[in-house]
Amino acid sequence: MIGMARASVSPGKQMLSEQVYTRLRDAIMRGDYAPGDPLKPQDLARKMGVSLAIVREALVRVVGEGLADRLPNRGFAVPAFSDRRWQEIAEARRTIEPVLLRMSIERGDVEWETRVRAAHHRLVRTPAFVPEEGEYYSEAWSEAHRIFHRTLVEGCGNVVLLETFDRLWTASELARRWSAHRNPGRDDAEEHGRLEAAALARDADAAAAALTGHLALTAAGLTGRTTRRGGGET
Repeated sequence: MIGMARASVSPGKQMLSEQVYTRLRDAIMRGDYAPGDPLKPQDLARKMGVSLAIVREALVRVVGEGLADRLPNRGFAVPAFSDRRWQEIAEARRTIEPVLLRMSIERGDVEWETRVRAAHHRLVRTPAFVPEEGEYYSEAWSEAHRIFHRTLVEGCGNVVLLETFDRLWTASELARRWSAHRNPGRDDAEEHGRLEAAALARDADAAAAALTGHLALTAAGLTGRTTRRGGGET
């Protein structure tokens, strides 16, 4: 029965659903919505010119990624900025990612080393800020940053753990984008360089320590108040 139900969904509807989900996800990640802003299905359906059912499907997907909350009897909303919420995400990352990095250093082959080097080179050569995107990290840099960190740990070869990494990354990336402008003096390039060097030297202790310190600085930047687009604070 489940297979028949899935088969009954037309390719056109599937494509439209994917497009709506992508637009909504990108809008949240881009900061079009401030922390705590409501995501009203009726308004989104009208704005995007699609059915309410397709919008609700997209909202359920972004909730699953940690980019929105489903509120009892109140619909959907962008996660409210909360020190505790982001500290818990940061704690989970500091617990899991150094372990994955150690596993990658132990299990990763020459191809993994090559991918790490290439990902770091791409990150170094990508501008973190561009005038047209204002005070927030550029889209290109944010993607290069994700790829570098993902490549570091994917040598572990454990799909389930990597899925956990992906979800935690997405949730913390939202908060990091909100607060990116609050720590302009941070030397990301030096931190990433130490990570790459330790990983490629197969120094698991040094790599894990560098990653833990890197994540701790990120967590420190995500606490307290964050500035909304337009200059207000939440």
